[in-house]
Amino acid sequence: MVLRDLIRDVFRTLWSHKLRTFLTMFGIAWGIVSIVLMVAAGEGLRKGQEEQSKTLGKDIMIVFHGRTSLQAGGARAGKLVRWEDADVQAVQSEAPDCQYALPELEQGDVRIHSNYNNGAFLVTGSYPEFGEIRTLNVGSGRFYNWDDEREGRRVAFLGTDAAKQLFPEGRNPLGDNVYLNEMPYLVIGVMAKKKQDSSYDGWDVNKVFVPFSAMRRDFPDKPPGTSRTFDQLLVTPKSVQQHEACKHELRAALGKMHKYDPTDKEACPIWDTVQEAKAFSQMTDGMKYFLGAVGLVTLFLGGIGVMNVMMVAVRERTREIGVRKALGAPARAILQQFFIEAMVIALVSGGVGLGVAYGLCALVDLLPMPDFFAGLLPTWKSGLLACGMLGGVAVLSAMYPARRAASIDPIEALRFEAGG
Repeated sequence: MVLRDLIRDVFRTLWSHKLRTFLTMFGIAWGIVSIVLMVAAGEGLRKGQEEQSKTLGKDIMIVFHGRTSLQAGGARAGKLVRWEDADVQAVQSEAPDCQYALPELEQGDVRIHSNYNNGAFLVTGSYPEFGEIRTLNVGSGRFYNWDDEREGRRVAFLGTDAAKQLFPEGRNPLGDNVYLNEMPYLVIGVMAKKKQDSSYDGWDVNKVFVPFSAMRRDFPDKPPGTSRTFDQLLVTPKSVQQHEACKHELRAALGKMHKYDPTDKEACPIWDTVQEAKAFSQMTDGMKYFLGAVGLVTLFLGGIGVMNVMMVAVRERTREIGVRKALGAPARAILQQFFIEAMVIALVSGGVGLGVAYGLCALVDLLPMPDFFAGLLPTWKSGLLACGMLGGVAVLSAMYPARRAASIDPIEALRFEAGG
């Protein structure tokens, strides 16, 4: 029997048992759909959370002031540690694995109004790189720059909600003034709208951002702070790979400046967003692998279904096999027929499953996604994994029934009565 006749005979046999073939193929297709959708859902969650985490900052470490918990240099534990302007230069010079070290000074009781309305917002000052590492994207205008910082200009960059509150709808805030404790600050920019899932001092949309030099002059730190202290230090590594080295150098530099043990974490509390992102990535990867394993089990169950159906087919066609062998058909031809039949069932149903899975992902991604979820994102790895598993299951489910059919004795087969 030539290959073309063999394939034609396979499809004729499958068509004669349409319901059985459909149910068998459905099991395989559902396994493929499960693998792709579950892995895509895990990837969408990971990607969505990754994007949302950037709204707080890009690989930043937020260093708060604290109290010593260890004795050092003869000083007792319990000493209050507050960061000072000199610490910024110390970290920049003694921490080569750190890219930025930025001071941040804040005031929450500044009286704020425009010529149209007033509001209660947090005023914060830092260096120009603050806008980059805190993801303060510009909606209109610009963020303050180093010329503004060096000259101590009274310029302000408004959060979106702050701009809406202070200026009536349709009024462009750019070029207008806002008054901070009656001191006029020129509005030079408005932040683009953003959704934020975490914060250490409030939502950025409800803030007014000014240069650090202007903040230090007009709104200095309050007691127990001094004219040289600020609220927190923001530090970023040069790369994610240099993150741990940067943190170690940061602790060493601050410990040297304030004469406490650098290993004293209570004296230098750090909110490490890089470490948090790694932990969340590990969690989502674990969930993705678990969901993929569930789909894989479903796929193998479908493969067992194919094997069972083929075993039934071998039994039903035992007499036919005997006749073919008696007429001189070699065992290889019998093996090929049943092997190809099982492979066709598995591969066609797997192909349909892949098409359905990717189609569902595309349809779902057209819908508006909830916060922190990027949609169903099938990756080439998940498709490759599904195809690889499908091929393995197809071969395994086809091999045993085909070998069983090829090994049937023709004399015994001719004596066989269907249903007997």
